[in-house]
Amino acid sequence: MKHGFLRVACATPAVTVADCESNAKSIIEGAREASKNGAEIIVFPELCITGYTCSDLFLQDALEKAAAAALEKIAEETKTLDSLILLGLPVTDGKAIFNSAAVVCKGKIEAIVPKSYMPNYAEFYERRHFKPFNQEKSTEKTIFISEKNSCVPFGTDIIICDKKNPFLKLAVELCEDLWVPLSPSTKAALNGATIIANLSASNEIIGKAEYRKTLVSAQSAKTVSAYLYANAGNGESTTDVVFSGHSVIAENGSILAESALFSSETIYADIDLERLTHERKRTSTFADCSDENAAEFREIFVDIARESGKSFEKLDRKISRTPFVPSGDEERAKRCMAVVELQAQGLAKRLRHTHASSAVLGLSGGLDSTLALLVTARAFDLCSIPRKRILSVTMPCFGTTDRTYNNACLLAREVGSELKEVKIADAVTQHFKDIGQDPEKHDVTYENCQARERTQVLMDLANKSDGLVIGTGDLSEQALGWATYNGDHMSMYGVNGSIPKTLVRYLVKWFADDAEAKGNGKLSEVLLDILDTPVSPELLPPAKDGKEIAQKTEDLVGPYELHDFFLYYVLRFGFSPKKIFYLAENAFIAQNGEEAYSRETIKKWLVSFYKRFFAQQFKRSCMPDGAKVGSVNLSPRGDWRMPSDASGNIWIKEAESC
Repeated sequence: MKHGFLRVACATPAVTVADCESNAKSIIEGAREASKNGAEIIVFPELCITGYTCSDLFLQDALEKAAAAALEKIAEETKTLDSLILLGLPVTDGKAIFNSAAVVCKGKIEAIVPKSYMPNYAEFYERRHFKPFNQEKSTEKTIFISEKNSCVPFGTDIIICDKKNPFLKLAVELCEDLWVPLSPSTKAALNGATIIANLSASNEIIGKAEYRKTLVSAQSAKTVSAYLYANAGNGESTTDVVFSGHSVIAENGSILAESALFSSETIYADIDLERLTHERKRTSTFADCSDENAAEFREIFVDIARESGKSFEKLDRKISRTPFVPSGDEERAKRCMAVVELQAQGLAKRLRHTHASSAVLGLSGGLDSTLALLVTARAFDLCSIPRKRILSVTMPCFGTTDRTYNNACLLAREVGSELKEVKIADAVTQHFKDIGQDPEKHDVTYENCQARERTQVLMDLANKSDGLVIGTGDLSEQALGWATYNGDHMSMYGVNGSIPKTLVRYLVKWFADDAEAKGNGKLSEVLLDILDTPVSPELLPPAKDGKEIAQKTEDLVGPYELHDFFLYYVLRFGFSPKKIFYLAENAFIAQNGEEAYSRETIKKWLVSFYKRFFAQQFKRSCMPDGAKVGSVNLSPRGDWRMPSDASGNIWIKEAESC
């Protein structure tokens, strides 16, 4: 286990119905292969030792004894594997037969967990052979398998725990247990289980695979757990039923791995136990519900988790380089539409509430102000206010280039807003004289004087027009403190306040595509050129005869792609710097062998991120209102409350040690 990740597998072995010896051989081979591939938990299907479709053969003593012998053989043959193995078989207490799951670890049968709910409808008739298990009515705590295993823990009140990792707690249920309204895994999760294994023999009919996947996803989300669903394969197919081996691994609602139908493949996933544990702590109602459903569970401790470095290095899990942005084109387009609507609706509400008849924003020709204008135009449409009441103000000064100036002017006209130009160079120069600033000294004062002059102009114009100043700063800039205090840091409503820079790009591109589709080629063209322009506050004189931007933000604070990645895992899951560094390695180095950034570069900007994040909280403590659109936000009134003077030494030192 490394940084809370645990590799798990769901395997569908070749099954010959009623041939326990042959099935045991297939299971042993599958277990060895999965363990070799780093799996620390391996789940096999329901009744895989005998076959699920044995029907009345389950009532034969010979099959019962053969199944017990096969279980012990599997335990013996896998005792050298560093893996926990779960497999299905029928067991009896002498009075009834139970459809059960055996938990095997390093040669020992650790527990037997019986099935709670027996389907007896449609093509199923399990009650003909098996007894449903009711923990509350049962007095038996152990069950006899053989003379060698005469007292094995038995029941549904069992959680398998790891000796090394307190967050690894496994509960087991079987097939139909998932399909009922109140699954046994729900109670197990509320009593500590972070992983649910389901040994299943779910036959295939049209549409069932999608429904099955939805069930697994939903149950993992409701229980904030990892759910491992191992399904029986085509070897079970007989008479009127066909089995496809459709297995699924989910984590808190997300599908991590899924087998193709009729493939009988073993699927793997690296589940993140730290992430699950953080999510449970963060969602306070989970603990409330847990308190209301407290029950006595037996904890059986085994040695599951391998030591770091003895298992895997590269994750069997896709780590997106842009966690704020969906990967698929269709999904991304839907997300962009939803985000823009949230931004616009939030601003529309503020416009109506304040009876504002206009809006004022500084239009620089950069990404953020472009998105702010486009969203403001949408909000005005919602309020049935003419777009001419939007005052787009361009304020050229010492660092303004022709490209950004021209794009700002073109954009304002194409959107339909009023354009006003206010040249601030003279006012800023006078201010330099007033405060004794050398205009040749291009320091932070030189830059911030321009930013604050622009904000003053916008505020005063808003007063004149009975309007609101619309803020353009984004989430990434707030995290890094890349804003002038009481300059671009301040507004009357910040429409981009919860939009990270990586998402801003896709939103502007979405607007460009939409404009092109609607026949507005000029708007699309200017938006695409803005997307192609380097991100810059343009506060320093341009290079090359005033035509090229000299001050490029990402050269100074680092790539926004990295900072947004860091920000997501810091805020959303509270991960440590070392874990975030490990995730960044997997995302930016390990994928397809393509190295986007070196380890040294990732470390450099990770340290920088923490230093800036802790130093700049005072700016976030008084940031303006703005609609929350995603799960990560820095508003002091909502998602992030942090002392402005908190020390970041713990995080910075750990980042430096990566």
